[in-house]
Amino acid sequence: MKADDNTPTDVTIEDSWRRVARALAAAERNPEQWEVPFYQALEDFRFLPAGRILAGASTGRRVTLFNCFVMGNVEDDLGSIFSHLREAALTMQQGGGIGYDFSSLRPKGAPVKGVGADASGPLSFMDVWDAMCRTIMSAGARRGAMMATLRCDHPDIEAFIAAKHEPGRLRNFNLSVLVTDAFMAAVKRSFSQGRCSAPSAPKHCGTASRGPPTTTLSRA
Repeated sequence: MKADDNTPTDVTIEDSWRRVARALAAAERNPEQWEVPFYQALEDFRFLPAGRILAGASTGRRVTLFNCFVMGNVEDDLGSIFSHLREAALTMQQGGGIGYDFSSLRPKGAPVKGVGADASGPLSFMDVWDAMCRTIMSAGARRGAMMATLRCDHPDIEAFIAAKHEPGRLRNFNLSVLVTDAFMAAVKRSFSQGRCSAPSAPKHCGTASRGPPTTTLSRA
């Protein structure tokens, strides 16, 4: 650990334990009574706090002591989408990792009635998040961390699964498919089709999967 002028503040691991113990004890009614027990819990790696705690506790910096944040629901509205983007940027600026479910966004090609246009789909907005993460990362020393999820019955699920096959795309994301109980039941019954049920999906969107559900599950 170093100060802003690059002067080492933690020369040994014991210095780090002491710094963290002091920060933890500060929240208690009698800090001096708790600092030693907290230090003893950390000593010899008996208890290992999360990385953000080790990096931020008692440093005086405006950083989070939480590693990861499950962010709120992204409403299918441009104002809401970019409000969440701002919240994500501020969270990452303070060192937090973020996770979003993009299933609430209408699929690519769905009509946007208010402006007479077609929706660009959740992956296009994930590209915006990815660019934001690269920008925030370039301003600091720590790589940003993001998780994106999409329901298996969203019409854009195949494009979501294949997105990282495109060189350089969504490199700041981990991607996970949300599998529904209905999907698992269909797999067990060996049904050959899934059902399209994303919000605002056009009737012509077709199914969210091709081939047997077991094939789609293994690709996911």
